[in-house]
Amino acid sequence: MLGGFGLGAYIRRRRRRRPELGHSPAEELRSRLAESRAAEIEPPEPALEADLDQRRRDVHERARGAIDDLSG
Repeated sequence: MLGGFGLGAYIRRRRRRRPELGHSPAEELRSRLAESRAAEIEPPEPALEADLDQRRRDVHERARGAIDDLSG
């Protein structure tokens, strides 16, 4: 009798775990990945690139100044 209850609980658990037809977490992730790959990534505008180069130069100059202060 105890085995029958165990078997019934096992069958109920298996039914709950079974994913609904047409819905799978793996399929959902695949579709999200395909959407993100399909999204176009626009290259930065030349004006933004020039600004970025200037900011990099400024950061490097400040770093060199800090190194000189520490070593001097």
